[in-house]
Amino acid sequence: MNTAVQTSSARQVADVIIIGAGPAGIAALLPLLDAGRRVIWVDQSTRAGGQIWRAGLPKNWQRQLDDALRHPLLQTRFGCTVIAAEPRGQGPGALHSLRLQTHAGTGSQALRVAAPQLLLALGGRERHLPFPGWTLPGVMGAGGLQALVKQGWPIAGQRVVLAGSGPLLLAAADTVRQAGAQVLLIAEQASRGQLLRFAAGLNAGKAKQAVSLAWRLRGIPYRAGTWVQAATGQDRLQSVQLNQGQSRKELACDALGIGFGLLPNTELAQLLGCQLRPDGAIAVDEGMGSSIPGIYAAGECTGIGGVDKSLVEGALAAQSLLAQTTPTATAPARQRALRFARHLAEHFALRPELLRLADAQTLVCRCEDIRLGDLKAYSDWRDAKLQTRCGMGACQGRICGPITETLLGWPAQQARGLRAPLQPGRLGAFAED
Repeated sequence: MNTAVQTSSARQVADVIIIGAGPAGIAALLPLLDAGRRVIWVDQSTRAGGQIWRAGLPKNWQRQLDDALRHPLLQTRFGCTVIAAEPRGQGPGALHSLRLQTHAGTGSQALRVAAPQLLLALGGRERHLPFPGWTLPGVMGAGGLQALVKQGWPIAGQRVVLAGSGPLLLAAADTVRQAGAQVLLIAEQASRGQLLRFAAGLNAGKAKQAVSLAWRLRGIPYRAGTWVQAATGQDRLQSVQLNQGQSRKELACDALGIGFGLLPNTELAQLLGCQLRPDGAIAVDEGMGSSIPGIYAAGECTGIGGVDKSLVEGALAAQSLLAQTTPTATAPARQRALRFARHLAEHFALRPELLRLADAQTLVCRCEDIRLGDLKAYSDWRDAKLQTRCGMGACQGRICGPITETLLGWPAQQARGLRAPLQPGRLGAFAED
């Protein structure tokens, strides 16, 4: 074990705990180590990179990360989930404390880590909208499909449709194409006019990336104003029904990747008492500080905006953690990233037709098999949860909560409340010190 991080019989203590090993976490880690801070770095994955860099980091970042991972002031806790948290108390020397569960082989181990400062680089997760057949085997999130393929899932020769909205569809199509799949169609729900306005507003760097990606995907049909009405099949996906304006058609396929954008991961922030914005992201100030002293946040959990936003916010959070004055060069970089995030949200806003696809028999809560018709009898999340167990399965409402908020108008983020454990864990983990 790294002796640079203090250890007691109860917990490991450092200067800063970073939760999340994606671009925001990586960008924050490097300057903290250079400044001599003791860091505990926590992530559910067994290696750094996050979802965006799952298949490997860019070479310049990989070299820096390789050096950081050998740094004597760093203690990595990869392959760990945060299952509980205790906010910092009052007075000098007060610490934020996290309870982790690490999985090794078939067993698991509980431990506690603590620090006066936390950086939440929690990333985002896919947004799901239900439609008839969305739970069939073979239907998955576009990001989930991309992640599976990057980890070696065999998809060569399969017929794949990507549908939904946003650049993630193109990135996922590129990944599955390189793995040998036959991409039959990319169905984008945004109109052609929205896409043209989005392209016209890109800066030179983003435009170059878009052109390069479009060239790699040449020959693959890309249809604007098109969305999946339903997925059909016996026991698994066999075809998708597509809606393009006034026309309908059916397309046989083996896999469907659906992408309706991303949502910020904020559960740990909520448990710690951090304030959220009305859109559900963690509220931060110009230095990435949250509403709780000593807790900072960066990346997709403060608002969806892509890798550039995550990198600049991670670096900015590190400067704040080090109590450095924000350089004039950093603020404009974040403003540019935020402008792109707003540009993205504006031109890929979901059309209202997508919110009317689910019928009374469509599953909303996959964990507990609760259908939309079952939920319409209740007025809010709490009543539905008590009567139907909606949101009480393994995902703890991470999928069905936002769905009910969108389709039924229930303020799920605020109404459901959060208590430990944040993730499924052994009962013994809460008794171990």
